[in-house]
Amino acid sequence: MKTTVNQSDFIKAFHDVGRGEQFTYNGLCALYDYFEEIDENMELDVIAICCEYIEYKNFKALKADYSDIKNINDLEEHTTVIKVDDKSFIIVSF
Repeated sequence: MKTTVNQSDFIKAFHDVGRGEQFTYNGLCALYDYFEEIDENMELDVIAICCEYIEYKNFKALKADYSDIKNINDLEEHTTVIKVDDKSFIIVSF
């Protein structure tokens, strides 16, 4: 049995399992849009998403975790990058 969720349901699901602070509001909106684009029928698994995706406020913050990455283009060669706003982005952990 499947339940279709909208953006509000998606965001609420993170808060319901205590992961509401894992991503910013805009980050959750960007993730929702990304998942809708790649597979609108995917199963929502909040914990799996939290384990697989990381939001960074800026490139400097990413460099603290991935010092070998030189720039965004280099990052995009290693993983999926989901733009949140002008500075922040979400990546698939690698």
